Amino acid sequence: MLRAITRMDASGMLRAMIRQIAPQFFTMDLPATLAYYKDALGFACLGTWNDPPAYAIVARDEHRIHFRCADPPTPNPDKYADELLDAYLFVENADALYSEYAARGVEFTRALGDTPWHSREFVVKDCDGRLLAFGAAKN
Repeated sequence: MLRAITRMDASGMLRAMIRQIAPQFFTMDLPATLAYYKDALGFACLGTWNDPPAYAIVARDEHRIHFRCADPPTPNPDKYADELLDAYLFVENADALYSEYAARGVEFTRALGDTPWHSREFVVKDCDGRLLAFGAAKN
């Protein structure tokens, strides 16, 4: 019988080995979403499932986003006014990525800038209306 090696931190919590979290977003038009993430945001499609495709995974810099065809949730009219983010992506160089996305014609809902929480970030509205924040820590 194999015994699992379990390690606890100082608080008694198990030390998990989470290496990555992949958001799973819905889309009503998977081909259009995949094209946007490839052409506008620079992600590569790792694969699609079913025929016609109903599920897909894209990646950039070893980080993945999953997409599933589904009806949209109930609209939230305050989402954009309140900047209710769907995902926050930590990046090495927010200025360089902002320049890349601006050259590709990406729609920004918040321009590149410094924040009171010591980051440099911007917010993108993707082709399905999701708000994606990209930020880098300021030294």
